[in-house]
Amino acid sequence: MRSISSNFVKAAALLLTVTCLSTTLVGASAGPLRNIAQDKGKQGAPSDGEQKALAKVEAATDLTAKLAAASEFIKKFPKSALRSKLVSHIAQEVAKIQDAPQRIAQLENMLVVFKEPSDAEVINPILIDLYFKEKRPDDGFRVAAAYLAKSPNDVAVLTQVALEGVEQAKKKEAKFAQQSLQFGGKAIELIESGKKPESFDEARWGEFRTNWLPVLYQQLGLLSMMTGNKADAKAKLEKAGSLNAKDPFTYVLLGSMVNDDYQQLAQQHRVAAAGPQKDAILTQAHTKMDEVIELFARAVGLAEGNPAYKELHDQILQDLQSYYKYRHAGSTDGLQQLIDKYKMP
Repeated sequence: MRSISSNFVKAAALLLTVTCLSTTLVGASAGPLRNIAQDKGKQGAPSDGEQKALAKVEAATDLTAKLAAASEFIKKFPKSALRSKLVSHIAQEVAKIQDAPQRIAQLENMLVVFKEPSDAEVINPILIDLYFKEKRPDDGFRVAAAYLAKSPNDVAVLTQVALEGVEQAKKKEAKFAQQSLQFGGKAIELIESGKKPESFDEARWGEFRTNWLPVLYQQLGLLSMMTGNKADAKAKLEKAGSLNAKDPFTYVLLGSMVNDDYQQLAQQHRVAAAGPQKDAILTQAHTKMDEVIELFARAVGLAEGNPAYKELHDQILQDLQSYYKYRHAGSTDGLQQLIDKYKMP
């Protein structure tokens, strides 16, 4: 009975440390996920005075002057429909500060100055993103939990926070896992409902659904793997594969789960007494190994030629070859054809 190779162990470790290409977009910027300049005001059309006051803020040449003009605006027009646009403008100016701790401090100060709930709806998502970028996950999850309690349908922030939790789990920090599964599940529910949030136009919403739904299923499947919920992991990973059949990570993860089943059967076979039961276990083990071979061949085929996946490709290929030889009398004849079947055009 063939046992797991050291290369597979390395590949499995790689899966827990490598960040999927698509998920890095979330941590990179809140911009692709939400439109912070969305005017959420429900009041009537802004007056000429409000528009001029906002223009004065926008025309100010430095942050101090902008804050002074913004303070004047708030005093004159505290209930203005342009308030969220004003706060967004100031937040975007703060985002231009080069020093990240200063950016965070300015945004935290903004929450003291701009105290309306609608102000926090603009500021907190930016602050959450910065906390994660600056490796302050405790602060990020703290603010996110409070923000999402009041804005539970913000699919962009739900997605970002869920995927950050997976990244933390890859670093062996599991305390955010349950929150991430909860937030990610809610994000999936909202995306699958098909109801477009107000902060998205039709084009961006369509792009968001297409790009992020399979990522959520894949990464939450990985998180379920790491927390020991194999049934949920399998269901989520299979769903990810149905939504995006081109991502090799999904098939490596599925193959890893099947390989665990094979290893258990291999161990049972080693200790079983000779007889029909031992033979039946061997048949089951071979069936599982054949499933691993198919899934790993698919992953290798999809990863082949992509520099970003080279290390993963090479490590999985070694175990694929080893298993394939075991099942084909020491030969790799036919393996390349199997891999080629899954190559990207």
